[in-house]
Order: sequence, then structure tokens, then C-alpha cells
Amino acid sequence: MTEKNLGNNQVNVYGEVVSDFTFSHEVFGEGFYMVELSVKRLSQVFDTIPLMISERLIDVKKDYRGQFMEANGQFRSYNRHEESKNRLVLSVFVRDVNVFEEENECDKPNYIFLDGYICKPSIYRRTPLGREIADILLAVNRPYGKSDYIPCICWGRNARFAEGFDVGSHVQIWGRIQSREYQKRIGEEEFEKRVAYEISVSKLECVREYAEEPVNEVEKVEEIVEDIIEDINDTVGEIIDVIPESC
Repeated sequence: MTEKNLGNNQVNVYGEVVSDFTFSHEVFGEGFYMVELSVKRLSQVFDTIPLMISERLIDVKKDYRGQFMEANGQFRSYNRHEESKNRLVLSVFVRDVNVFEEENECDKPNYIFLDGYICKPSIYRRTPLGREIADILLAVNRPYGKSDYIPCICWGRNARFAEGFDVGSHVQIWGRIQSREYQKRIGEEEFEKRVAYEISVSKLECVREYAEEPVNEVEKVEEIVEDIIEDINDTVGEIIDVIPESC
């Protein structure tokens, strides 16, 4: 795995462990497990962030709930088939982890940097309260011919800037991972509670170049992007209006 591929997707999160480890999958005899981390914003709101951790990094049979964990790695996605639709599932793929019994200060409790390519036209709009928002979908390449598709939300001037991005634009993003609960309509009068994950962008830059092949798996984007945008649109209305940009 090259240093370049590691450098284009960097995550550091710190927070309280709020779940047990649950088995996810196994690769060549190595088990991977999911655990949830509650990460505090400056506004005292908490984001619940899913971590995927190898059993070779930590004792997954131990109960760490109530303790504090710092993890760094990459924000990964995979496409999960649900009935006739595809759903983008996101989590932090952990490469290094430390556990603390007591809460400590952390310089970057929720930090992410992504270097990737716009793979769908941005969606710009104003909320009922007049706030400017732009949704973008970023494809971030990783080794072995794969890519991660990361939904991002931009605010204010960043939203106006993102509105002008073309598909294939090379973009760098700094921000934090945020979680949102919402009700997904699955029938005439039936709803399902879901959690959406996205990057709240604090800074972005356009590298002003276009890749001949912007992502390794660009043909798969169309299969998942409609569901991603639908999930985003389900929740960005009045909910977004009450979330300050600085939180």
C-alpha cells in the first residue's frame, strides 16, 4: 500500500465508546468488528461514529463502554444491496487505536482530510431560513483498484464555491464526520429510523485539474448516487437550519 493512497484519506477521532464490538466480516482469517464512538462537537452535540477495527489491533471480547478511544485511519464506504436498491455504508477503517480509562484532551477529536474527485454534479440550494448548502459526492481512490464514495455537505461561501465544480474536478476537503438520525419513508405510512453519515466541510480547495480516469470504479457511481442524494434530501431541510456552521 503506497503512502500516496494513505495520504488522500486521513481520519482522527476521539470519544467515548458507547457500544460493544459486533462482528462484521473476515478476510484471510482476520476478523473485523464494529464499535461506536460518541464524539463531542464544540456545540456540545454528539456524533456517533462507527469504527471498523481488526481483532489484531485490540481485544474485541473486552467491554470498553464508558472508556475513551482515539483512532486514526480512513473513512471507507461499501455498497450494500438491500432488496432492489443499493445503500452506501460508511465507517472509519481503523489503522491505529489507543484506549484511555479517563477522558483526556485531544487536539483533533474529529478531523478528516480527503483528496478526491467530484463524481456527481453538486446540488446547491437554500434552506427555508436562507442558509446556503451544497451537497457533493467525492470519490477517493484507494489501493487495488477500489474507491470510496463520500457524501459531503458545504455551507455558505464553500457552498457557492462547490456549486461550480464539474464532474471530474480534483478537490481537497478538510472537515469533520457528522451523524444524523432521520426517518426514512419505506411505505405509504411506514417509516424506518436511519443514521446518515457525511462530511461537514470547513475548508475545501479545487486543484484545478481533471483526471482522465477520475475514479477507479466510476461506472458504479450511478448505481448508488440516487439513493445517497435521496437520503440526504430527506433530512437537510429544517434539521440543517438549526445546526450552526461552527459546531
